[in-house]
Amino acid sequence: MRYTTALVTGAAGGIGAAVVRQLVAEGAAVAAVDADRENLQSLVKELTAEGHRVHGYPASVAASTEVDTAVERAERELGPIDSLVNAAGVLRTGQAAQLSDDDWNLTFAVNVTGVFNVSRAVARRMIPRGRGAVVTVASNAAVTPRWNMAAYAASKAAATSFTKNLGLELARHGIRCNVVAPGSTDTPMLTSLWNGDDASRVSIEGDGPTFRAGIPLGRLASPEDIANAVVFLLSDRAAHITLNALTVDGGAGLGH
Repeated sequence: MRYTTALVTGAAGGIGAAVVRQLVAEGAAVAAVDADRENLQSLVKELTAEGHRVHGYPASVAASTEVDTAVERAERELGPIDSLVNAAGVLRTGQAAQLSDDDWNLTFAVNVTGVFNVSRAVARRMIPRGRGAVVTVASNAAVTPRWNMAAYAASKAAATSFTKNLGLELARHGIRCNVVAPGSTDTPMLTSLWNGDDASRVSIEGDGPTFRAGIPLGRLASPEDIANAVVFLLSDRAAHITLNALTVDGGAGLGH
């Protein structure tokens, strides 16, 4: 294990919270960042009561000043950050020609500018220390078109490209940067799109009219499935892996 202090954004969400739980279970101290103050406090309270070292930092990743303040506080209170997980994200759906300015701008503010703001703030501290690992949680939609998801897919493609470019520049400093690309995962972001009790069937079996392939493994991912991949890429078991995108979608993208 390499990580001792990790910063996780979107820490109150399904995937982010699963990542936080796995990291603390392996002994890491975690700076948990999320704009959802109430759920963030609940997570921190729960894990602190179990004896883990977790501090919560309410902040919007889209606001660089809030990010800089959170990162500075985290390093002061928990120690040098050696692992970063960009898991904060939003989803606004709709056909491309019908998306509003707000849909587009919010999606990119969180999913792209947020990744930039946090990665920049943490990388500036990692570089002098000559070590670190960054994982950005993107999506298989970054490479596979999805009906009604143009803004989301475009933002995840941008976040993927940024992370790989960051990794190229930081490699000489001993810092690895990778991407985990989930498919349909059983989180509130996915279930908020559902209508009806059998809505998961469309994700699993596919839908011809929207050109959506199903999931060959026959089930949705759990948040823990995604967290497993994230934590692996942060660890010394992935010491020679960088500039890589690991797709965790049960085969839904047919290997793309």
